[in-house]
Amino acid sequence: MNWLILIIAGLFETSFAFCLGKAQQTSGKENLYWWLGFLVCLFLSMFLMYKAISGENGLPIGTAYAIWTGIGAVGSVLMGIFFFNEPATFWRIFFVSTLIISIVGLKFVSE
Repeated sequence: MNWLILIIAGLFETSFAFCLGKAQQTSGKENLYWWLGFLVCLFLSMFLMYKAISGENGLPIGTAYAIWTGIGAVGSVLMGIFFFNEPATFWRIFFVSTLIISIVGLKFVSE
């Protein structure tokens, strides 16, 4: 269950990065809503990360943090490519792929 909570926390980390990008592109009331979304996603991401590492069956902090930030990094790169027209070069995809492989590897060796 802690692994699922950690994955959801990583997705909220991606969401708060997305909200920051949208807040940068907007103004007025819409900008305020993106900042509010950022704060909500930030809180949920950190709270869920805390829940994943705490308790009797909590995940190891080093592994959990690496996976949490890895999910956020991969998600942010993909959001940039799909929503902010960032380039999808061979090397970007290559290194994102190696990051995904590393995240999966960390999950398997921490069992």
